[in-house]
Amino acid sequence: MPLNRLLTLGVGACTAVALSVPIAAAPASATPSHHRAGGSLVLVGGALADDNAEVYDDIVRLAGGPGKARIGIFTAGAPVPAEDPDAGTADCNNSVCNGDFYAKLFASYGVADAQWIPIDLDHPGAAEDPKVVAQINSMSGFFFGGGDQYRYVTTMTRGTAQRDSAALAAVRRKLRGGAVVAGTSAGAQIMAGRDMITGGSTEPGLRDGAKPGYFDDADVLGYLPKGGFGFFTAGLLDTHFSRRGREARSIRLASDTHHPRVFGLDENTALEVTGVGGRSESLRVLGQRGVSVLDLRRARVTDTGGVWGIEGVRWSRLTAGDAYRANGWRVVVAAGKAPVTAVDGPCTVPASDDVFYNYALVGLAEGLAGQAGCASVGGTSYEKDPQWAARLTRGYGFAAYRAGESTTFTDVVIGIGPA
Repeated sequence: MPLNRLLTLGVGACTAVALSVPIAAAPASATPSHHRAGGSLVLVGGALADDNAEVYDDIVRLAGGPGKARIGIFTAGAPVPAEDPDAGTADCNNSVCNGDFYAKLFASYGVADAQWIPIDLDHPGAAEDPKVVAQINSMSGFFFGGGDQYRYVTTMTRGTAQRDSAALAAVRRKLRGGAVVAGTSAGAQIMAGRDMITGGSTEPGLRDGAKPGYFDDADVLGYLPKGGFGFFTAGLLDTHFSRRGREARSIRLASDTHHPRVFGLDENTALEVTGVGGRSESLRVLGQRGVSVLDLRRARVTDTGGVWGIEGVRWSRLTAGDAYRANGWRVVVAAGKAPVTAVDGPCTVPASDDVFYNYALVGLAEGLAGQAGCASVGGTSYEKDPQWAARLTRGYGFAAYRAGESTTFTDVVIGIGPA
């Protein structure tokens, strides 16, 4: 069985649906929370390695600890077996075999029990089954696998109002009562509040802007105004973030939908949220890479010959051990991380010719931190219809810290426009 079993986020896994709905315009801080403080979230950016004990152990701990934790596994974001050409083989990737896989994996991390919750596109009615609700009620934590977040919408909510199914209402009650809800890739994305992204690649999204609905088209930057499950409401969410160069598409979505903040989750990396929905809600980073926080409060949209652009987006990137105080918009760097001392001399950071892919922007920001002679760094997009340019500069609160291979930085200023 492959180490990482996640599907590409957001497009191509469901029948195309276009929703005719108005664009919500209220700021993210006005999004209501359905929860009292109590439960926890563990949101993973995708490609969660089976041996990432830091993340899996954290989920188990928050669910009650080894020998006590009972994990309910949702895989409705995955294809059903009939859609999987590898069904019945060791390379299978479908709702049923993924549920079995995760149940065995959590057992290896010492849980008392792990069970697949049998809801998928073949069995959407199971989300109203009292037996399934009773199964959910017996659990102390939940894990949502990857695939396509719109499948979770289809199977676990009802109607255009996206009302809770009985199963989702039960998970919501468990979270409110102190359970942990974890998810990876689409399973993390579905936790989002209003304006949840449903798909779309960066360059066409920058060119055309965001469009409400679900579209089986990678060129359309789609979103659901009513959002996902609404468990995480501190800002927009995006996954596979810097690996797939999604910084720019998230900025365009946030700008178009009037969100002041984005949380971008890197692969094999988790954002842990405790005290969900309360004043004491606390966020910290676990895992291999980082979590980006994009601040658009002072950003300014530009127009160059009819082509969209934006200036003044503030970017901070947290790595393992760092915390974030969402109410105060404040990064708390983990103890023991040494400040990065910039080297004097001319700037030697090369411009990127594929700036929205494979950690290119992260590498440029690290170069900006490490070389005092760099007033700005940047690059251009691989796509040329039109070609985009991204430029990074130091903000007033710029700082960088390093521990091992990871660099934390705060207040890098991003500008994006036509090249």
